[in-house]
Amino acid sequence: MGKTSDLTAVQKTIIDTLHKEGKTQKVIAKEAGCSQSSVSKHINRQAKGRKKCGRKKCTSSRDNRTLQRIVTTNPFKNVGEIHKEWTAAGVSASRTTTRRLMKDMGFRCRIPCVKPLLNMKQRKKRLAWAKDKKDWTDAEWSKVMFSDESKFCISFGNQGPRVWRKSGEAQNPRCMRSSVKFPPSVMVWGAMSSAGVGPLCFLRSRVNAAVYQEVLEHFMLPAADQLYGDADFTFQQDLAPAHSAKTTSTWFKDHGIPVLDWPANLPDLNPIENLWGIVKRRMQYARPNNAEELKTTIRATWALITPEQCHRLIESMPRRITAVIEAKGAPTKY
Repeated sequence: MGKTSDLTAVQKTIIDTLHKEGKTQKVIAKEAGCSQSSVSKHINRQAKGRKKCGRKKCTSSRDNRTLQRIVTTNPFKNVGEIHKEWTAAGVSASRTTTRRLMKDMGFRCRIPCVKPLLNMKQRKKRLAWAKDKKDWTDAEWSKVMFSDESKFCISFGNQGPRVWRKSGEAQNPRCMRSSVKFPPSVMVWGAMSSAGVGPLCFLRSRVNAAVYQEVLEHFMLPAADQLYGDADFTFQQDLAPAHSAKTTSTWFKDHGIPVLDWPANLPDLNPIENLWGIVKRRMQYARPNNAEELKTTIRATWALITPEQCHRLIESMPRRITAVIEAKGAPTKY
């Protein structure tokens, strides 16, 4: 009966009572019917308590609330900047402690989501468009050929500043970066439908109406033959100046191709944006040395996109429409 864990509830009560009366451990052991070491361990355990074991915390609850306020106020600061501001508030803690407490609070360093800045007029147009399309079926969306341009860089590591946020805060406005449309860069044009993807076009110059119509002639029409054959389809494009030019509209009329009405700043509803994301994630470890190697890598990765992936994205259109309506025209998670 030498182990503390072997003591019965009655023995522990006797030990506690006699200890409060000031009896020696030898006398207590004799009265309780156990060893003196068991009495000593039980008394020490009761005095210290398991909750008090371990190193004493160097920060108080108030200090922790200050840290949480600093992170919440400006989540784009790095750990060094947050630690500097926290210690300036009178807290004595290391940088390692700062990072650990931030993680204990639920903050994780993540790449912020990028969504377009929308004014109220644009949000109303998005909402009206979504309500008009809310009853479209998967079969109707399958008749739409989605198109878009995307920027590809040789360096994929520069993804901008990260943000400290908690789980579920990816779409919180304070945790998101704002994007600027049409940055000066060489773009890649592509198209997709529920049947798969079409050929890519690498744009060598600034895209004006004439250049865009050449893209349509030499890449969009072959993509339509590949994806739809003789079946009817509707073409989707955004409202870039080259897309909405009068000569471009005339081109579509001359070729008898209907164009889907599409409000401004609606990239979160275009499923081809998800394909660009898939391609870029697959290329994140690629290290092309020049533009030609980059193009080769893009083509090879684009060719790996399966019709099943495209079909799943097209099937998500009703959910995307519902999300826009529920958000009252605000950017959605898509």
